[in-house]
Amino acid sequence: MTETAPSVAKLLDLAGRTAIVTGASGGIGAGIAKRFGEAGANVVCHYNGNKAAADAIAKAIVAAGGKAVALQADVSKKAKAVGLIARTVDEFGGADIVVNNAGQQPVAGLADLAEGDWNAMMAANVAGPFLLVQALAEHLRKAGKGGAVVNIASIEGHNPAPGHGHYATSKAALLMFTKAAALEFGGQGLRVNSISPGLIHRDGIEQGWPEGVARWKAAAALTRLGRPDDIADAALFLASDAARWITGADLVVDGGVSARPTW
Repeated sequence: MTETAPSVAKLLDLAGRTAIVTGASGGIGAGIAKRFGEAGANVVCHYNGNKAAADAIAKAIVAAGGKAVALQADVSKKAKAVGLIARTVDEFGGADIVVNNAGQQPVAGLADLAEGDWNAMMAANVAGPFLLVQALAEHLRKAGKGGAVVNIASIEGHNPAPGHGHYATSKAALLMFTKAAALEFGGQGLRVNSISPGLIHRDGIEQGWPEGVARWKAAAALTRLGRPDDIADAALFLASDAARWITGADLVVDGGVSARPTW
């Protein structure tokens, strides 16, 4: 084995690569898109409905000296997922990285959950990532190169919360899909990993859910909520050459909540 590891200065360098970040219009997705732009990647800020916010993120990346565009697609539909890859190739000449961040998280008990709501959750949180990874893998196979996928799962994929049964189930499925895709696409050089975030700060959360924030801070070993940049840095690591021999793994980024006994 004669391959030389990248220098420390180059480990997190994404220059020359193109990354699609789904759900980049706000929160975690926006944080990831901006961080990847800082790392030198061409960034596709994907959105489904919030064009103005995705455009703003793309413009911020460009203003900081990067390259980015906002592209719309309902990636839970195969033709749209394939089309997003094709449009990315048209914009930047290729596609190398996909971060599957888009999803939904409505609260509903299982006893009263409508079939349509269950199906919508699985379409957004499971079908979308599957179809986009499938499309990326086909593009990379034809291009004869490897790439990386980071799926944004959740600690609820490991342990459910009341009212989140359908969400937790979808994230557990995403964790298993991550392993399955890593196994099947590894031979062509496509690495597939996931991140399981804990509770991430968003505007108004302390006012809208003060008891939940207090419980989280009391339970977390690091005594604070997460920030979008906490997840963005983990995603950058997994997408970069620093994680070149990591695939099929789930990185829990939750401030230490999972370290606490649950019994």
